[in-house]
Amino acid sequence: LDKRTKWCYCIGATGRDAAYALVSMYLLTYVQYTMKLTVAQFGVISAAIVVCLIWDAINDALMGIIIENTHFKSGKFKPWIIVGAVLNALVIVALFTLRPQGWGFVAFFATGYLLWGMTYTMNDIAYWGMLPSLSSDPKERDTLVTLMSVFICVGQFAVAGNAIQAYRVTALIVALAFIAFQTLVVLGVREAPRRDDAEKVTLRKMFTIFMRNDQLVPIGIASLLFNIGNGLLIIFGVNFFYFEFGYADSGDLIFLFTVMYGLGTLFSQALYAFISSRMHRMTILKICMAAIAVGYGMLMGFGYVLPKNVVLLNAIGFIIFFFQGLYNLAVIVMLNNTIEYDELRFGERHDSVISAIRSFSVKLAGAVNQGISALVLIISGIYTVSQNISGLEIEVGKGGMTSAQALEKANAFTAQVQPRQTLLLRIGMVVIPVLALTCAYVLIRKKYKITEEAYQKMVAEIAAR
Repeated sequence: LDKRTKWCYCIGATGRDAAYALVSMYLLTYVQYTMKLTVAQFGVISAAIVVCLIWDAINDALMGIIIENTHFKSGKFKPWIIVGAVLNALVIVALFTLRPQGWGFVAFFATGYLLWGMTYTMNDIAYWGMLPSLSSDPKERDTLVTLMSVFICVGQFAVAGNAIQAYRVTALIVALAFIAFQTLVVLGVREAPRRDDAEKVTLRKMFTIFMRNDQLVPIGIASLLFNIGNGLLIIFGVNFFYFEFGYADSGDLIFLFTVMYGLGTLFSQALYAFISSRMHRMTILKICMAAIAVGYGMLMGFGYVLPKNVVLLNAIGFIIFFFQGLYNLAVIVMLNNTIEYDELRFGERHDSVISAIRSFSVKLAGAVNQGISALVLIISGIYTVSQNISGLEIEVGKGGMTSAQALEKANAFTAQVQPRQTLLLRIGMVVIPVLALTCAYVLIRKKYKITEEAYQKMVAEIAAR
């Protein structure tokens, strides 16, 4: 694997994951706190997100088939990478710039979100499908996953620090960065030559590939469960800070917590190759699961049995994000290793189809998480309170009141929220993630058999053929 390919591919993750983080982490918050919508309208938007993400998960697998059957001169991955980046960038700018009102916004949002998912899928499946095709060497693959994840973290954290303050400007910057960084991938990466004798993949063939691989099925389900557990803390985080610490004081606190998110994830991803070279992935997962359980337990007790201390809260966040980062990389490597497992058993290699399972699990988990989030916000009554705050923000934009007056009134609204309402938030961001992550760990422990030694034997046998 030449250095130009390695670095262009990994650095290219920065722009694309900044774009994904902007929409997946902040679009619903943008709607909740800047648009004046009824509970019914917000419910329809939440339902539209769930439906679109479910379709997007299905579309991931279909896109894997399309890419697998691609025969462009520039490669089977590169055309989809750049086309998807350009189209997705245009949709992102539209989502954060155009603001029709009422049900018109609902219709616009549903259409825009559907287009966002479909255009991102073009880029996402091609980009991740390229990863296992670049190298089957376990050390090189660990290094690639580590480097790529570091730049993913950089992209996500760049958005986390700015998005809430200036949605429109951030959307434009991120869209341009998405195109620029993916252009680097297209121009700098040398694709591995595809086999001309490869059998054309059909929808029926895709299901055959999935079902015959007895290692892909459990790690795919585990990936889904992990992503459900991994995403809820971020989704509920903004509301947690607003209603635990007050609206006016939460801006700096949210920023500090996102710093912990960035540092925890960045350190875990930078250290993964070093850690995995010294202990087996199963051991890594065991340690991660224990540490994550402790972290979430402390978060549940924060302000109840533990002091309501900002330093303690950020330390808890760092622990959770660090070990979830390690857990995530181990699962990604395990999933990619099923490509060689399938190749050894059946003499066929399907990078795009099998690697699409990762994206499928992320999107389907996103649908589950958005549904849980909307349900908690509506049932707890927190959405109604947030709409009062949204009305204040709109008045500030029109010049009807000053920012100081809006903050004072917003604090009065957040102070009215009862402990039982915030308890529902904690259940959503603590109990459900722990259950999902534990189930993923148990499934991998029981069903996944491709150890480091087994993988090396597989690669050696494939090479010998």
